[in-house]
Amino acid sequence: MRATIFEAPGKISVVDRTTPTPGPGEVRLRVAAASLCNSDVRVYRGEKYALPGVVPGHEIAGVVDALGEGVTSVKEGTRVVVCPIVTCGHCRFCIVGRQNRCAERKTLGYDLDGGFAEYLLVPAQLVRSGHVLPVSDSLPLDIAALTEPAACTLSSLDLMQISAGSSLAIVGAGPMGLLHVIMAKAAGVSPIIVSEPVAERRAIAKRWGADLVLDPATDNVVAAVKDATGGYGADAVALTVGAHALVAPTIDIVRKQGVINMFAGFPPNQTVPFDPNLVHYGEIALTGSQNATLDQYRRTIAMLANVPHIDEVVTNRYDIEHGPEAYTSRLAMDGLKSLVQFAGVDEA
Repeated sequence: MRATIFEAPGKISVVDRTTPTPGPGEVRLRVAAASLCNSDVRVYRGEKYALPGVVPGHEIAGVVDALGEGVTSVKEGTRVVVCPIVTCGHCRFCIVGRQNRCAERKTLGYDLDGGFAEYLLVPAQLVRSGHVLPVSDSLPLDIAALTEPAACTLSSLDLMQISAGSSLAIVGAGPMGLLHVIMAKAAGVSPIIVSEPVAERRAIAKRWGADLVLDPATDNVVAAVKDATGGYGADAVALTVGAHALVAPTIDIVRKQGVINMFAGFPPNQTVPFDPNLVHYGEIALTGSQNATLDQYRRTIAMLANVPHIDEVVTNRYDIEHGPEAYTSRLAMDGLKSLVQFAGVDEA
């Protein structure tokens, strides 16, 4: 089979690999599509670790095409998405259903081979944990590949405890910021306020449902957010870009007793100076979110067909031979999500 591999920071290659055969408890997936995450770009930049020689890609959809001995939870021919977290199943986080915080977790695309290959061998523990989830025949698998980032977005919205009628400020309108826009819009959140320096992305945010779009280079973001929220500030703020200099300014646009979620991952060894009294006297919750629970994956699968503009999130598509170009386009901020897609699998 053909596979894209991560060799070292700055080096991604396409190579021949032996097509895997599933062992006991394992499942082989014929990959239909795998989208590129900003975390993958951070690995490429050397800001985050991945095992040299690993196949990247943790945002995966495909068709089950071979079962290992003893597998009964899925059948051959089933269209599925994968929650890429391989868990221990017995730590305190796993026990309470927070598998994304597993103390011994391994993740496809970083520690184990992921979806940027024609076939994916799904580990037995992942299969046993219910992390291979069926999707409806009506949901195209290229859209289903967005389940993982969309579930991460749902996790963010859940953590910020916002719902219909809540106000949300989103700092950054990259792919994940825009996923926050459309999923919050689908949940009835209003107003949705976006701060983004790139004009093209501001236009997309407005078209996709943001109520107010601001250019931080020219607009008074604090005054505009306060004006849009009756003078209080936003109920919640999602920081969706990994720039440490933007953390402190979020405190100025959240209301008292509001929530700030540092959704993005940041380069290592960053420090953030801010006045802790603003958090103390404002009773502000400052938190972060990463990945999602299995329940949030299930809920996301149910939502995807009903989220407007979800089919527009992927703007760059590549076959496996051009997989490294998915990284090039993201590094150049060319479009939104990049996807490696395999022709014909969705008709399997």
